[in-house]
Amino acid sequence: MMIGITGTPGCGKTSVAELLREMGHPVLDLKTTVAPFVLEHDDESGSDVVDVDAWADAFPYTDGFVEGAFAHYLPCDKIVILRCRPDVLRERLAPRGYSEEKINENVEAEALDVILIETVDAFASEQIYEIDTTSTDRESVVRSIISFVKGESPASFGSLDWSEYIADVL
Repeated sequence: MMIGITGTPGCGKTSVAELLREMGHPVLDLKTTVAPFVLEHDDESGSDVVDVDAWADAFPYTDGFVEGAFAHYLPCDKIVILRCRPDVLRERLAPRGYSEEKINENVEAEALDVILIETVDAFASEQIYEIDTTSTDRESVVRSIISFVKGESPASFGSLDWSEYIADVL
């Protein structure tokens, strides 16, 4: 079974993936797979522009967890979206050395539910599990993920509302 872990940068994907690995689960960091599909580097935002469609078409089915901001473009059997309240996300991204533009872009994407919307468009509702990582430790997040993957917790998404933060980020 291929289980995707996706979300805006800063929502906890890497931290959760690290713990899953420590627990013995196979986890593929999707950042390590996109290099052949980078079209250009955007100096202004500090981000690579990736041909996501070509990357997803070439991606081999992987048994285990696949972690990264593009995971929801893959044909995963289940998909977990990690979310973080926009004001806290800004605090998490600031120490990373990102440009202000890149921070604003990611905070705006989170406030507007961009990854959630893309995921809901691509997957059946029973495949999607959304977790608010704003004030949840990674151990609890991993327990929730494993419970969902095992079928012990039902699919769940759409309960988070960051709309009160939109004015702050636009």
